[in-house]
Amino acid sequence: MDKTLRLAQQPEADELLGRSPLAALVGMLLDQQVPMEWAFTGPYTIAQRLGEDDLDAREIAVYDPEEFAALLSAKPAVHRYPGAMAGRVQRLCQYLVEHYDGDADAVWRDVGTGAELLKRLNDLPGFGKQKAQIFLALLGKQLGVRPKGWREAAGAYGEAGSHRSVADITGPESLAKVRAYKQEMKRAAKSVKS
Repeated sequence: MDKTLRLAQQPEADELLGRSPLAALVGMLLDQQVPMEWAFTGPYTIAQRLGEDDLDAREIAVYDPEEFAALLSAKPAVHRYPGAMAGRVQRLCQYLVEHYDGDADAVWRDVGTGAELLKRLNDLPGFGKQKAQIFLALLGKQLGVRPKGWREAAGAYGEAGSHRSVADITGPESLAKVRAYKQEMKRAAKSVKS
């Protein structure tokens, strides 16, 4: 995996996301209740605070939980809820160590079908169906991971030419389109409630 992603909108953070499967997974995990760029800058910030060039699932899995929470809470915080997210990142890394020998890339390497990949992603701690589908779409659209049926497994997020999620962001213009789509969805949801 050595692709250019533009999710953090910060060159160093995006470079890490493009070459590190674990960084991409952690960024996706952090992508809730904060602006997308903040979430996807998180893996780079964590690596820097650990004094590393990359993230290591084994290192994070055994890190002292209180110290790891403090690491994510240092200003500027990695997330709006740094303590809770520190626990989630550690659980994700522990799962990867237990099930994939710490190799995040093994989650999708040699997977046979999109449905199988969706199940593997959905099994990750902190990944529900929607997050799993969005990440599957990101893998297929931008990282070249395209097992048979990947678009169908990704649901609407896998549609070509759509601007629904991080899977569709390749720069500032597409980011603006995704934001506009999300705002429209919020407006539609509010009008249904009224």
